[in-house]
Amino acid sequence: MRIGVFICHCGSNIAGTVDCASVAEQAAAFPDVVFSTDTLYACSEPGQDAIIEAIKEHRLTGVVVASCTPRMHEPTFRRAVERAGLNRYLFEMANIREHVSWIGKDMQANTNKSAELVRMAVAKLRLNTELKPKFFPVTKRVLVIGGGVAGIQAALDAADAGLEVVMVEREPSIGGKMAKLDKTFPTVDCSSCILGPRMVDVAQHPNITLHAASEVEAVSGYVGNFEVTIRKKSTCVDWSKCTGCGLCTEKCPAKKSYDRFNEGMGHTSAIVIPFPQAIPKKAGIEKEHCRLFRTGKCGVCAKICPTGAVDYAMRDQIVSVKVGGIVAATGYDLMDWTVYEEYGGGRYPDVITSLQYERLLSASGPTGGHVKRPSDGREPQSVVFIQCVGSRDCSVDRPYCSGFCCMYTAKQAILTKDHLPDSQSYVFYMDIRSPGKGYDEFTRRVQEEYRARYIRGRVSLVYPKGDKLMVRGADTLMGTQVEVEADLVVLAVGGEAARGAPHLAEKLRISYDAYGFFMEGHPKLKPVETNTAGVFLAGSCQGLKDIPSSVAQGSAAAAKVIGLLSRDMLESDPQIAQVNAGRCIGCGKCISVCPFKAIQETEARGLPKVEVIETVCQGCGVCNATCPQGAIQLSHFTDNQILAEVEALCRF
Repeated sequence: MRIGVFICHCGSNIAGTVDCASVAEQAAAFPDVVFSTDTLYACSEPGQDAIIEAIKEHRLTGVVVASCTPRMHEPTFRRAVERAGLNRYLFEMANIREHVSWIGKDMQANTNKSAELVRMAVAKLRLNTELKPKFFPVTKRVLVIGGGVAGIQAALDAADAGLEVVMVEREPSIGGKMAKLDKTFPTVDCSSCILGPRMVDVAQHPNITLHAASEVEAVSGYVGNFEVTIRKKSTCVDWSKCTGCGLCTEKCPAKKSYDRFNEGMGHTSAIVIPFPQAIPKKAGIEKEHCRLFRTGKCGVCAKICPTGAVDYAMRDQIVSVKVGGIVAATGYDLMDWTVYEEYGGGRYPDVITSLQYERLLSASGPTGGHVKRPSDGREPQSVVFIQCVGSRDCSVDRPYCSGFCCMYTAKQAILTKDHLPDSQSYVFYMDIRSPGKGYDEFTRRVQEEYRARYIRGRVSLVYPKGDKLMVRGADTLMGTQVEVEADLVVLAVGGEAARGAPHLAEKLRISYDAYGFFMEGHPKLKPVETNTAGVFLAGSCQGLKDIPSSVAQGSAAAAKVIGLLSRDMLESDPQIAQVNAGRCIGCGKCISVCPFKAIQETEARGLPKVEVIETVCQGCGVCNATCPQGAIQLSHFTDNQILAEVEALCRF
């Protein structure tokens, strides 16, 4: 083998603490190395051209580049060696930036370690073989999980590009949290006016099939060919017959049912259309509130329904669909704020959440847009907003910033003054975080024009005093304790991952963090991709974000899906597990540990064996480490290749 070695300076990132010329000189003496040099920036265009030229001039059959992380630049260098006529897998990288120069300042020690890493890469490369990818057809259909603003944007973009789209939403209507908002920051324009037309577009688009009140039951298959099972939950109303006339909701005698859409700030009937602009605008029965299901006596809605759509015996339906790509846009939920007992813990009716306050402010809300105290219906004159309830608080395991609370509190303070001109708003905050376009100007406006009083400090206690609430806290700028008398207290509750998000992540075979948010493939280079090919992220399921960011990420995820499914055939990665049938004893341990379900049982000459589904395997190597017989080897990372690296390191 004729190997070429290229040591990258990476400016001063590597060369500042590593003698790159010395490493190149040492590498020239390694077995099969016929060319070795150091270069300023190997990943630049001149650097890649130099590698290509060296391959041709020195007739190289393998290349080692010692530079930064393979996670970032390995595809770049593989493409370069391919342009020179080499197989892309006859290339190896040694990470001497993150693994050496960035973690130590000792020049001699760093130089020695870099040389050892290069020696290991050369030893592995000597055992590399040419790997060839395979090609398989794709299904030009995409699944969008979640019908919030991010999912809507992704679905519409993909559908406009000509792809078939299947949207699954667990609630009876799409719209997500945005549908519950009165106005949006920083423009203070109507949320429904922005979202409503997009929701209608979803319903009327010929390329979109909507499954509301549904959940993803199971996902199998691989990129380009996923098999998805969808459970359509029983609403006890046949939506193919329901016209959304609302007659059933008017006549239903169970008028004291919990109103989920209005966050419990009002009551509704047991059979309900979520809100006037709901898509689909269909009725559904809340069984826990329905008199027929609780007592066996009623049936009014079935009697008066003009189309006979009510069906009390309806059961869940299972639908299977084949898709080529999946966009997860499951959104977020508000954390359980009642853990803050010092704020009332749900005991005081006039301590409400920010989303409940949105419903009070909304003209379509339970009070018709009139701000009234839940306890007695009076208009509040003093409103206190408490920031960071469930954000930046390690005591409730929520150390992260939710990102949008500072802004929606400022918006609500403005709306409060618009609704109640004589009112006074107080905002207890830790820090004001307003990094978006026009956001900082917006927060200054609420203080300067609308005279909201911002108090920097934590609130320690909220307690009743007569018909008022006393809010006790600190003013850290003044260095004093303060106590404010309030008619209404609004908690800026932080967000958390949507309920069931980790369970869905396991179905999709993607990673999630300690708080349940889905993990992107790379925080900078792959912000909407995941570790499972063909599965993309959009909106707050990946991390809490505001509406503009969610819409942008929805479009980004759609662009990725469109690019993926624009091809008739996809290329599989050959770095996958391979089974030696002669050594396999069919114990099945590899099947039980495979996180991607890429190994299945088979039979050879009447004996139990296993085989790898090549298009599903992601090359993680868990099966390789588990197999007691050593019957499974990971292509490009075989036991012999890894042992060769170890021997090269331990040769002294």
